[in-house]
Amino acid sequence: MSQSPNKWHQETIESQKSKMEKTVPISPLPSDIATLTLPNGKTIQLPVYKGTKGPPMIDITQLQSKTGYFTLDPGFSSTGACISTMTYIDGDKGELLYRGYPIETLAKYSSYIEVCYLFIYGHLPSQKELSLFEETMVSEMMINEKLIEFYKGFATDSHPMAIMVGVVGALSAFMHKDFDVNDPRDREQIAIKLVAKMPTLAAYAYRTALGLPIIYPNKKYSFIENFLYMMFSTPMNDFNVDKVIVKALDTIFMLHADHEQNASTSTVRIAGSSLANPFACIAAGITALWGPYHGGANEAVLNMLKEIGNKENIPKYLQKAKSKDNCFRLMGFGHRVYKNYDPRAKVMQEMCYSVLEKTQRANDILESQLAILLEQAALKDDYFIQRKLYPNVDFYTGIVYEALSIPTSMFTVMFAVQRSIGWICQWMEMMSEKVQRISRPRQLYVGEDQREYIPIQDRKEEEKSRVCKLPMHSSLFGLVKV
Repeated sequence: MSQSPNKWHQETIESQKSKMEKTVPISPLPSDIATLTLPNGKTIQLPVYKGTKGPPMIDITQLQSKTGYFTLDPGFSSTGACISTMTYIDGDKGELLYRGYPIETLAKYSSYIEVCYLFIYGHLPSQKELSLFEETMVSEMMINEKLIEFYKGFATDSHPMAIMVGVVGALSAFMHKDFDVNDPRDREQIAIKLVAKMPTLAAYAYRTALGLPIIYPNKKYSFIENFLYMMFSTPMNDFNVDKVIVKALDTIFMLHADHEQNASTSTVRIAGSSLANPFACIAAGITALWGPYHGGANEAVLNMLKEIGNKENIPKYLQKAKSKDNCFRLMGFGHRVYKNYDPRAKVMQEMCYSVLEKTQRANDILESQLAILLEQAALKDDYFIQRKLYPNVDFYTGIVYEALSIPTSMFTVMFAVQRSIGWICQWMEMMSEKVQRISRPRQLYVGEDQREYIPIQDRKEEEKSRVCKLPMHSSLFGLVKV
């Protein structure tokens, strides 16, 4: 991945460093002191920090060295792992801010490219800066031909997310040998290259999975248009895409650009704390995103709608969702973080209806019909209203993808492309810190105490063998077809 000259990088190194310094988090001073009393009666004072917004945090960095105690917090839901200036969420108020800007405002007036600029440089661009930035992004959408050969090694029925994990990690092999993680300008260039190439990698993964020919990006199209062009165009026909569709996809990209310290973002930061290659860190984030509890939520919405089957079944399934047995979960309603309405869902609701109207598929797609009727029924039900179980962004995203003929297997890949800007900027932010700490969570060990070792000839066989017995010529990894 050699550094390619372009208008954007004709600026001086000093100018670039000046821009990047604005995004470096400044460690706050303690705002208070918390006193902790231990079981042995000993007390310890711990500093308390207050951010611009959000609840205060007790600094327990010195807890173990001073007391011998650790804290236990499975899932880290009550633990702050970093200081950040990027994204803020207030779940009770239904608030999401990108560097201080409400997501609703950005979705209405800005674009995904502007949000990328905002995350990298800390401020919104002027018209000239935006034009040059998008020109650079589009010019960086090309990938090395040798990497295209890598796609040919995957089976034609490979899941696109499996391909993405491989090819994003493989970008490390094409990284410029003089890359310096401590140089803000090098980090900036890596961020631009990664975010620019992600749509290309995703489009190629999609076409590889379907056995379709590769389509190269074209500079006459915008960033989002190029993604659609590489996904859906054919060499035999002219490519035309409606502005409503482009706007819809651009909006979805913005809504998913970053979301604070979720599972995949934390994974990127943990991998980056070892000073691993940045592309390898993003590949790690993709693997975390792949799980159905994280990036696969919009796919789960469609599966739920297919299970409901028809509008006559909606009351029955709503009743199931309300029953104490909890035998049915209403996917796409409520959110772990947002205890009120998901602010992204408000934007997506309007976008969803406009896409269905534009594609004229509202009456053709059973799932979209059911989704609209299910939404209307749930929002009139006191059970869901009292518990603030409103539709979240995933409820509408899957419907939009379905209307755009994007296959279900690509839903999480789309998420990975959109979230790439958040991941790489979180990595950049961590790399800008003066003190680098490798992540090292602790554990509460509840296993066996130290045991006496017994030689193998003296050991007794367990009553039930724990060995997994596979049949001969196992096809588990597709080595032999049976």
